[in-house]
This record gives sequence, C-alpha cells and structure tokens, in this order.
Amino acid sequence: MLAKRIIPCLDIKDGRTVKGVNFVNLRDAGDPVELGAKYSLAGADELVFLDITATHERRDTLADLARDIARHLNIPFTIGGGVKALADVDVLLNAGADKVAVNSAAVRRPGLIDELAYAFGNQFVVAAVDAKFTDGEWVVYLAGGRIATERRLFEYVKEAQERGAGEILFTSMDHDGTKAGFANEALAKMSDLLSIPIIASGGAGNKEHFKEVFTKGKADAGLAASIFHFGEVGIGELKSYLAGEGVPVRLV
Repeated sequence: MLAKRIIPCLDIKDGRTVKGVNFVNLRDAGDPVELGAKYSLAGADELVFLDITATHERRDTLADLARDIARHLNIPFTIGGGVKALADVDVLLNAGADKVAVNSAAVRRPGLIDELAYAFGNQFVVAAVDAKFTDGEWVVYLAGGRIATERRLFEYVKEAQERGAGEILFTSMDHDGTKAGFANEALAKMSDLLSIPIIASGGAGNKEHFKEVFTKGKADAGLAASIFHFGEVGIGELKSYLAGEGVPVRLV
C-alpha cells in the first residue's frame, strides 16, 4: 500500500498565512515563508499554497511570495489561486510549483483541466473543489466558498478525472476549521468512484481524525492548517502515531 501523505496548507491573504472557520472569520497564522520551511524540515510530505482571495479579487496568484517559500522547500509544492489559463501556469512553474491546483476557473470551464493535462501531464494537475452539504446533496462553490453553483460534487470530480486531473483536493466547507473531523462519508464515496488520489481537507482537529480519514474516509492524503500552524499537533508526532496504528506513512 502506498504511504499516506500529510500535507500542511498555507492559506494566503495579503501576504500572510490565515485560517478561519467555514471559510470565514480569518485570523493570522504566521509568516508563510517561515511556516513552509518549518514544515519541510519537520517531515511533511508536501506543501500546498492557496492564494484564497485571488479569484474573488480578480487578480493573479502571489507568485513572488510563492517563489520565496519554494526556496526553502525540499518537498513537492502545490500552488493554487487565480489560475485561469495556461499562461498563469508558466508564472507558477517559475515560482517553483511542482503541481498546480485549479478550482473556480475549472468549475466554470472544465476544459481548462484538459488543456493543463495535455500541456503539463496529469500528475501536474490538482482539481481543487470546495463543497457544502445542502438539502441532502453536496453543492460545489466558487471564489473561496462565496458563490454556490449548479454543479454537484460527485459528478464534478468524476468529470475532472476524465478530463485529466491527476488528483482531487476536496475541502468540505461544513467541516473547515471546526476541528471536528473530516467528511469521511463523502470521501469514502469519492474514493469508490475515482481511481486517482484524493486529498482530504477540512476538519482536522487531532491525530485520531487523520487515522479516521485514512481508514473510514479512504483518503490518500490528509491536509490541515490550523492544528499545524498553532502547534496543536506536530507532524513527526502525527506520523509516529499513525505508524503505530498501522497506517503506512513516510517516517523521517
């Protein structure tokens, strides 16, 4: 079995790392360059950088900041936020991206996934999707969770896979920042539906939640922010716990 990945996430607003609950009430969580370097040394498997207001503010990703973070990393680096076309990706590649996450633009125009996969390869494309459970179904949202769409989560991720996405990064807006656990039922359903890896995001509050997301949720990677940023759980501590529970992880 492939090792399960632990992925800290840097949500960036105005050049700082931030974290909220259910996508609102953001608070400062530290300097992103310092945090990225710390996680790289601590044994994180990858790092994700999401410029969470780029689409809403109709601007490009903060490439200069991403470049500063990348200089301090020796692990794979995924960058997302404001990616709308192939030209945007060239900027992020130059900033040090190993993979690019596409969210709002791909939901609006799914053909973007085809274009990116053709130009850079499936392994380069992470289809990020934010969704909320509403009236008995998972609804996809745009622009950092600000705009509801007509798209439904499971049909969208299936289409994203078919168009060439190499991974899905699914954030449950209902679980985000609550520290009450991941959306394991939805994740397990998604795992049964897809053949590509799934990164689970939203709800991590303790070590046990990661064990659950890898067993009950069948996720391939667990992404978290606040519990790492505020020192509630260390990455080495988490991996040692998971290994002791029989979950395959890469130990430093």
